[in-house]
Amino acid sequence: HKQIGRSKKVEMASKVLKVARHLWRKPASAARLLSTTPRLSAGINFELTPEQKEYKETAAKFAREVIIPKASHYDQTGEYPWDILKQAWELGFVNAGIPQEYGGLGLGVLDDCIIGEELAYGCTGIMTAIVANGLAEAPVLVAANDAQKKKYLGRMTEEPLIAAYCVTEPGAGSDVNGILTTAVKKGKEWVINGSKMWITNGGMANWYFVLARTAEMGTRPGEAFTAFIVDADSPGVAKGRKEWNMGQRASNTAGVSFEDVVVPEENQLGEPGKGFIYAMNAFDKTRPAVATGAVGLAQRALDEATKYSLERKTFGKPIFHHQAVAFMLADMAIGIEASRLCVYRGAWDADQGRNNTYFASISKALASEVANKAAADAVQIFGGAGYNQEYPVEKLMRDAKIFQIYEGTSQIQRVVISRFLADWMKAKM
Repeated sequence: HKQIGRSKKVEMASKVLKVARHLWRKPASAARLLSTTPRLSAGINFELTPEQKEYKETAAKFAREVIIPKASHYDQTGEYPWDILKQAWELGFVNAGIPQEYGGLGLGVLDDCIIGEELAYGCTGIMTAIVANGLAEAPVLVAANDAQKKKYLGRMTEEPLIAAYCVTEPGAGSDVNGILTTAVKKGKEWVINGSKMWITNGGMANWYFVLARTAEMGTRPGEAFTAFIVDADSPGVAKGRKEWNMGQRASNTAGVSFEDVVVPEENQLGEPGKGFIYAMNAFDKTRPAVATGAVGLAQRALDEATKYSLERKTFGKPIFHHQAVAFMLADMAIGIEASRLCVYRGAWDADQGRNNTYFASISKALASEVANKAAADAVQIFGGAGYNQEYPVEKLMRDAKIFQIYEGTSQIQRVVISRFLADWMKAKM
């Protein structure tokens, strides 16, 4: 990793240009793709930068020309989309937030969201496979030392590898304080025992971010857990079978168990007992990225429903011209535009180094519910055809539901938001 820096940037730029020429014969500007110049505004500005417009255009073409033609196949087979993921890695869409000093492009949270929405338009399951590394990498960026970042983030930029965030357990989802997986210190090593469940990329990961209990039950969360990086090939690590979910079937979801897994002290992240804080801080960066996936799905639902409504005729005219249908489409548009702005606000705050928890939770709660409503309404507009697998909207409806569950349920987002409201009011009183 000693050569990471200018040579790595040149290498990444070369990859981006090579694949862009091959796919679309319109090479992206390496200077723009590698730009990380802060974009501070003197006031409100709704215009994307030239770089962001290029990210958006490139991701949109990738979604329409690479993802959409194969989305149905991966949905029906549940296969992991390695071929698509490798192309996305070549373009820099995977691990885009890794800083340049560790071999990445160093894109901001807002940049990630702009790209993510377009990928989700193609298929949210494939989008999740592409971007889920970011959830495992986020706490590493928050808490790891330089040597850990070079070792574990650096390898992600050298070849297409997968990482996973191991927190959820069979009896501990929203209630993280219910985690039973333990880590016991023995000399200069830790020994981890326990089981994790519903882990995105769990069956494909090269390494895991693992949250384990290192204090007695009843200890407050901010002092009870320690975070670790665990290599997937460590003795005692067992990957479970792929779960067959309602939707987003291209994404790998699996259980991961740890039986007397020995982890060296150098793989401890940050301070002992502070793992919960690191894990939760990661959500501030990743919740806008999840919310933007919901926006992309909702936009796809609106586009499919609008197109169909202009083609399908009843009572002598396209159903678009029936007010009942037109108003459903208008309501979709209202929700999508509002959700996108909330996503951008939460992402922008994160990029400015501000506490964005409030807006991250608002964007996640709003976008997930807009996506579910938009997908359900798209099925309704398609009528009987919408309920059939030959048409695209039934998949959108199945894929949408998980947005209200993973990365913090809609109810948990409301807990977070309401606590902010109480704190702000108390400060005024």
